[in-house]
Amino acid sequence: MAAATRQEVLRLYRRIFRLTRKWQAASGQMEDTRKEKQYIIHEARTLFQKNKNLTDSDVIKQCINECTARIEIGLHYHIPYPRPIHLPPMGLTPLQGRGLQNQEKLRKLSKPVYLKSHDEIS
Repeated sequence: MAAATRQEVLRLYRRIFRLTRKWQAASGQMEDTRKEKQYIIHEARTLFQKNKNLTDSDVIKQCINECTARIEIGLHYHIPYPRPIHLPPMGLTPLQGRGLQNQEKLRKLSKPVYLKSHDEIS
């Protein structure tokens, strides 16, 4: 990993832990705030541990983009959990008449950047 990329990853990791110090749940309840802080810390540690041995710069950039997107979405909507996507079962238009296989492929391609690692962890 290049030195600049390493610094960027460490900066994101520190940013997440600084964010948890100031985090307030949208409900205002102390118990909800505590649970959400624990979730943020656990999720960050799990994902950073899982990806610590990555060497491909493109994959590392994707992970950095995902982390940044999740931080920004969490701050904007005041929820630490990834926002789910809702697609009807056959809602994507197939390129040709291949049916369900093509739908699954299109569904996988349409997944937002902030949900790439969520399905692998949970």
